[in-house]
Amino acid sequence: MPNNPLRIAIIGPSKVAHLHAKGVLQTPGTQLVAVYGRTLTKAQDFANQYNIRAYDNVTEMVTQEGIDLCLVTTTHPAHREPTVAALDAGSHVLVEKPLASSLDDCDAMLEAARRNGLHIGTISQRRFYAPSMRIREAIDAGKIGKPALGVVQMYGWRDEAYYKSDAWRGTWKDEGGGVLVNQSPHQLDLLLWYMGEVESVFGVWDNLNHPYIEVDDTALAIVRFKNGGLGNIIVSNSQKPGLYGKVHIHGTSGASIGVQPDGGALFIAGRSSVTEPPVNDLWTIPGEEHKLAEFIAEDKAFFNTIDATVYYFGLQIADFRDAINENRPPMVTGEDGRNVVALFQAIYESNRTGGVVSLTPGPSRNGGPPRTGEGRE
Repeated sequence: MPNNPLRIAIIGPSKVAHLHAKGVLQTPGTQLVAVYGRTLTKAQDFANQYNIRAYDNVTEMVTQEGIDLCLVTTTHPAHREPTVAALDAGSHVLVEKPLASSLDDCDAMLEAARRNGLHIGTISQRRFYAPSMRIREAIDAGKIGKPALGVVQMYGWRDEAYYKSDAWRGTWKDEGGGVLVNQSPHQLDLLLWYMGEVESVFGVWDNLNHPYIEVDDTALAIVRFKNGGLGNIIVSNSQKPGLYGKVHIHGTSGASIGVQPDGGALFIAGRSSVTEPPVNDLWTIPGEEHKLAEFIAEDKAFFNTIDATVYYFGLQIADFRDAINENRPPMVTGEDGRNVVALFQAIYESNRTGGVVSLTPGPSRNGGPPRTGEGRE
């Protein structure tokens, strides 16, 4: 590892930006040096808390501070512009989930990374949970045969105060969608990490009990994967006070494995912390059934030694640091982020048309959430 620490800047002094700042501070070989905000006053308030410099111009910040890595924590539809600016100015970029709220934006960001020879990644810190990693390792070792059925169940809750806490929440224009765009990308990323790329999707969405927002609070989908496997997705913000988020993978051997990355009321940046340890909640690999209790005990004990709200951000930042220093892809790439966006956009498109949506590689296709004033069909 180079002697000089990676110089890091944050783009967007948001609530979640504080978690990223703390993640940088706990990560060796990194140094938080600057923050960008559209409003210099707000950026300066953030900068004062971390003794760093504030800017209202991304290009100027990257060039003047010699930034190696920008962490983008703006609202979802606002990811594209500062990300492209940072890449064109010479900085690698790690973007908060989702990578963007549209495939056009994803493709513009990925193209900027390619033409500048730089890395772009997407925050998905739940991949770094030990129980999440165990599933990936079991699949790679062939312990369940081929992944044949992947199931996401995420039952969360968001109240009216949450949506009123920021003007952009619950709107198509400024949030880009609802539970599919904001809360589910972590679980969708795990599903795709385990099952692979999607071939086709049939999906529906609705607003069950949040009449004060424009967007989806609940969505369901049936998925066919390119590996021949099937998937089922249920994600919702309508179960008070929040139950759990789970990803289960069932293999062709008949063995099943699963992770509960989120238990109880799902974490809200700036308002709550991670209160329950992530655990494996399903493990029927022949000869390993007894390990489930061992895994749970181990993960609960470790959870009590860390601040889980910040710790896993630090692990992903450390991985990205190593990716830059070793010139290798990060664990969660920009393409991984695009795959999640393609999946939730396909669910919106399927709901709009009432049909199955095929996902194909390459440039973005038409589709996406309802246009302003269009509503659901």
